[in-house]
Amino acid sequence: MSSSRPERVRRRKRMGEEVRDEALAAARKLLLEGGPSAVTLANVGRAIGMTHANVLYHFESAAGLQSALMASMIDDLVTALGDAVAQIKSDDGAPFTIVNRVFDAFDGGGAGPLAAWIVLSRGFSHLEPVRDAVQALVIAFRDKFADEDADERVRSAVMLVAICAFGDAVIGPHLRDMLGQDDDAMRNLAAKLLPLFVAP
Repeated sequence: MSSSRPERVRRRKRMGEEVRDEALAAARKLLLEGGPSAVTLANVGRAIGMTHANVLYHFESAAGLQSALMASMIDDLVTALGDAVAQIKSDDGAPFTIVNRVFDAFDGGGAGPLAAWIVLSRGFSHLEPVRDAVQALVIAFRDKFADEDADERVRSAVMLVAICAFGDAVIGPHLRDMLGQDDDAMRNLAAKLLPLFVAP
């Protein structure tokens, strides 16, 4: 009589960089779905099928994981702002398209919750990599829409779009519900206001 043993499930061996990438993707999902308190080594480990100790090995601490997540998401925000700059320089850089790119970065890209987390945790140094991207956005706006002496108006325009996008990502859904507004209400408003700031 032959006995059959249950087949052992072999875990796929993952390289260090692959583990980090998977862990950061899981951490981003946890942040967007559950807020900063959900970004723990244990939760990330469960999400990617690894032990707490294994995740700890790759990030050294919970703070290390959170710092790496912030850096990764900031890189994505910088890329998104760079895309917005390219859009502005192209012929089809209409105000609504530009506003959409910035809003998408803060909403779908998670930059809104990330920025709130950074501010509340007082980790302002994480925002430094965004500085050059914001300056590039100012220059692109100025070159595309305004005269050479319109620097102040253009800076105000960039601030308007960024703050609108941040606020919409963090509390927009709740405010829109209270006011009976549709999902694109803030985007549409920002797109209407933008030309008023940048026009000579």
